[in-house]
Amino acid sequence: MSRKVVRTSKFRHVFGQAVKADQCYDDIRVSQNTWDSNFCCVNPKFLAIVVEASGGGAFMVLPLSKTGRLDKSQPVVCGHTAPVLDIDWCPHNDNVIASGSEDCSVMVWEIPDGGLTRSLTEPLVTLEGHTKRVGIVLWHPTALNVLLSAGCDNLIMIWDVGTGQGIISIETHPDLIYSAAWNLSGSLLCTSCKDKKIRLIEPRSGRIEAEKEKPHEGSRPVRAIFVSDDQILTTGFSRMSERQVALWDLKSLGEPLTLQELDTSSGVLIPFFDPDTNVVYLCGKGDSSIRYFEVTDEPPYVHYLSLYSSKESQRGMGYMPKRGLEVNKCEIARFYKLHERKCEPIIMTVPRKSDLFQEDLYPDTVGPDPALTAEEWLGGKNADPLLISLREGYAPSKSRELKVTKNVLNTRLPKRVGSNEAGTQESALEQILGEIKQLKATLQGLEQRVAELEQKAAN
Repeated sequence: MSRKVVRTSKFRHVFGQAVKADQCYDDIRVSQNTWDSNFCCVNPKFLAIVVEASGGGAFMVLPLSKTGRLDKSQPVVCGHTAPVLDIDWCPHNDNVIASGSEDCSVMVWEIPDGGLTRSLTEPLVTLEGHTKRVGIVLWHPTALNVLLSAGCDNLIMIWDVGTGQGIISIETHPDLIYSAAWNLSGSLLCTSCKDKKIRLIEPRSGRIEAEKEKPHEGSRPVRAIFVSDDQILTTGFSRMSERQVALWDLKSLGEPLTLQELDTSSGVLIPFFDPDTNVVYLCGKGDSSIRYFEVTDEPPYVHYLSLYSSKESQRGMGYMPKRGLEVNKCEIARFYKLHERKCEPIIMTVPRKSDLFQEDLYPDTVGPDPALTAEEWLGGKNADPLLISLREGYAPSKSRELKVTKNVLNTRLPKRVGSNEAGTQESALEQILGEIKQLKATLQGLEQRVAELEQKAAN
């Protein structure tokens, strides 16, 4: 009689628990927008939530300690003229947040320590270059002040926020971009698109390193993230609209390492990956549960761990960076679940008897310091994130000021890469120079005509 051997894993007994009611954030008018975004973003200092707003777009920023029922006059960030679709905290400055909106612009904001005392309407910098709404904003993981945005104009723009300029425009996508994700060092970009392809792109040249057609057979949106430099994990739908999760080896994208069917819900599964523990969490919009899996080198590679379920469905989800967790409570992840009128933190814990620092749960993790400047990254340099130890816990430092130095005389067009169109950056420049020559000639003609008329009047 054969015995079934249970796979050993320190994360087999991870359990999720919602915090008590008085530790939730109540009376928030969470955005009703149907865009497939998280609408929530969190760091060790602040919680940001996209909210309903009349006459424009807004999001709320709260210090983590400001729990309970919120005042109706709670200040918001409200500089956009149309609904906000996505927000993302800067990984290198806990007071800086970027937002993308239906008004085709990307704005970068600086939040004062202690939170907002009045509504914020003036951004640090407005980044304009998209011609349709901006649905994705994503900071570079290792280079300072480098920000990615993706719009419904099928463009990916990469910005240097320090100068307020677009530096790269990637034009390889023929249709709507569903998701974009950096690898750990920010040397590669993984995107999923409505044309049913996932692409691996070298961001500085726009070169497609690899692509896979129909990673999932269904027509619903696909999400893709890196789980290592050699592997990506995707979520999508089968032809019968069953939700799936798959793991792919970038060296051979012919067949997935594993493909698992989960259920028949309609919400897009948004993956969150923790590289320290190799645990991936799948949160579906409209679901009332969070599934979590461990990614290993042994078949079937993606091992189901457990499920956190609750009664109410989620409108969005925020994921706390590792440095914001409580290590003395063996907390390995914390989510901020958006309900219709509140935000509820959910804590994922590994049960341990000792309250001492657990070295196996907390290897050195990504810290807040950048490894590169924007110029170094743009020049072709790559670097892994700078790591910190959580042994003594992490204390958020005072805010670092983000200085934006706009040089009006040195305004450069973003480098267009990956374009299949005949028009290149050089031809666009030639066109502008030609138009300037025409204007000069017209002006000379007008000056001559004025001189003739003045002479006639004098006679």
